[in-house]
Amino acid sequence: MTNTYQDWYQEDLAYVHDQGFSDYALSAAPGILEILGQNEINSSDQNLIVELGCGSGILTQALTTSGCQVLGVDISAAMIAIAKARAPQARFILGSMFTVDIPPCAAVVSVGECLNYLFDGANNLPTLANFFQRIYKALQPNGLLIFDIAEPGLDSCDQATQSFVEGKDWLVLVEKSENPRQNTLTRRIITFRQVGEQYRRSDEVHVQQLYQSAEIADLLMEIGFEVKIKRSYGQFHLPDAHAAIVAIKPAKTA
Repeated sequence: MTNTYQDWYQEDLAYVHDQGFSDYALSAAPGILEILGQNEINSSDQNLIVELGCGSGILTQALTTSGCQVLGVDISAAMIAIAKARAPQARFILGSMFTVDIPPCAAVVSVGECLNYLFDGANNLPTLANFFQRIYKALQPNGLLIFDIAEPGLDSCDQATQSFVEGKDWLVLVEKSENPRQNTLTRRIITFRQVGEQYRRSDEVHVQQLYQSAEIADLLMEIGFEVKIKRSYGQFHLPDAHAAIVAIKPAKTA
């Protein structure tokens, strides 16, 4: 059976993620804005920033508040609904980042290991190569591609690990396991959200393809990008087994 956009980050998990797991995007936002400003993509520009995997609009709001024009893309209808309320100045598209048309833009950003997810079929190096080529064509000269990825070693335990987090009106249980032979990470996520006097349960299974930052950088350089691998967005240091990549489409020279 083919999965649809309704299968990922459904209403309750989208709510829980927004309420309890927004720290990553919040912490990354100042560093993202700093990188954009250093490359003269800032509030004085009328150029577009495309945010792929915009989620509930945490980074989107920071970008629009700074004066940027933003187009947000996400595969979750529930996430898009939250993002529209949070960042009404932005435009949004429901769809896959790997197939959506990317318009001419000054920058493409994607925060929160979005490029790892196997939500929409095969996610592998050839898929990413095609994806990066489309972004390269869409970017203006000196345009930026900024994103982060999860790498192998994200879960160092040989067996599945379990954890839970509780909020005011929700509880989420997560079981995660890494397959080192296939370089995949699987998260089984069970949420309980209070609805009236009762709690509603929902279940999702998310699988990620894990990549080495060096192999991703090689793909980008083959296309023509200039690439830097970072372990932080400004003052925000990424978790272990994560890397941020800043790729610049150089201006053409005579």
